[in-house]
Amino acid sequence: MSSPALSALPNYASTSKSRLHSLYSDFHRQKHSNPSSFHAYVDWWQGTLKDVISRGWQGSDGLDGTSNKLILGARRTLVDKLRYEGVGKPLGLGITIAEMQRSNDIILLSQFLTSQQSVYNPGWLPYRIVSFVVGKPLWWAMEQLDIVRSEDSYTEAETWKKIEGDYVMLGLVVQAADTLETLRDGTGLSPADNLYTFEDFRKEFGAKVLPGVVLSDIDTKVLIKFLERERRMVVQNGDVIKFVTASHDQEITAVDRGILQLKTAVRNLREQVDNIQNKIDQTTSNISNALRQQRKSIALAELRFKKHLDDLLSKRLGSLHNLESTLISVETAAGDVEIMKTYESSTATLKAILSHPSLQRDKIEETMDALATSTADAREIDDAIRMSGDMAAIEAGVDDMELEAELNALVEEAEKEKAEAAEQAIVEKFHGIGVHAPKGAPIQAEVAPGRVEEAA
Repeated sequence: MSSPALSALPNYASTSKSRLHSLYSDFHRQKHSNPSSFHAYVDWWQGTLKDVISRGWQGSDGLDGTSNKLILGARRTLVDKLRYEGVGKPLGLGITIAEMQRSNDIILLSQFLTSQQSVYNPGWLPYRIVSFVVGKPLWWAMEQLDIVRSEDSYTEAETWKKIEGDYVMLGLVVQAADTLETLRDGTGLSPADNLYTFEDFRKEFGAKVLPGVVLSDIDTKVLIKFLERERRMVVQNGDVIKFVTASHDQEITAVDRGILQLKTAVRNLREQVDNIQNKIDQTTSNISNALRQQRKSIALAELRFKKHLDDLLSKRLGSLHNLESTLISVETAAGDVEIMKTYESSTATLKAILSHPSLQRDKIEETMDALATSTADAREIDDAIRMSGDMAAIEAGVDDMELEAELNALVEEAEKEKAEAAEQAIVEKFHGIGVHAPKGAPIQAEVAPGRVEEAA
């Protein structure tokens, strides 16, 4: 790995040369003397390792000859690969990896693949409490008596001997799982869409979950294990992988295996058909070239071969059609089973609701009779209140005719005030244009502009 390649990483591009000297130094003793600086160094190196691994820059360390993209190969050779021109080798890489393991950012590969417990499960609470309350002070006391060695006393070489191995980068696995979950959103409409062999799974998703790279075999195993154990997205049994679409769909059945076999056979036949068609196209081109060169015998031989290929293609297309029809029929039948299960569940739910005591005929009639009685009582109360109000008004001596006369007088007074306000507005307008109305003359309407000019 060259310095220019490292310089392209975000961490290096945003870090000064003097800062790189500090990051490449042996900073393990700062864990207790300067914790904030120590954790800043660890975070920087964790981000750098994540970028290096996800780009496949570790080298061909995968079992299939490819570079792992989710797994950190913690070996001393990694120190040489991270050598930076003008700065040197990272002297604190070992303590960084040890700290990442302690914080559960990386997990031993063997432990990750074999553990039945989720990586997010902190463990049994009483055990953790005892470990913290009893174990930590006891370990400190043993350190003071030199029975055990403290972390700070290990050299970088000794630290590497303790941590050397393969580790799963949990952050990268989560990123790949999130991307795959997005890719799967809205898919899986048929049973066959949810079933894969291991190789089919890798071909389908290996080049899509991380940008610009392809997962190795061991990367794919790690991703499937995470999806099965932590995300509950898939179940795996041998070479069969199934995406879970419902809570009751948690196991791989004989029907699933049969559908997967049909799906695999259809895929293989399609590849054969494509291969035969390519050969036919190549043979047709050879015939044309031979005729162009007046080599009729070769053209005739190629034509016979093309005839065999045409017959073979016709047979394979017939077989492909039969298999695809069978697969559709099987998927339809499997879908019908799921529909009938839904019907049964819905029927049971409806029966449970209808069996409630409140929905029995006698109870309904009793409730409706009580409602009618309550409504009649409420109507009687309302009529009684209204009659009481009318009687109270009569006893108070309130006469409706007298109230109506008073209301008409108020209306006339309001109209009179409105007319006076209008006359006052016209008088003010005459004064504004220099025209004086004769004293005492009634003003009935506004003067037209033409007549105002004649008066002037």
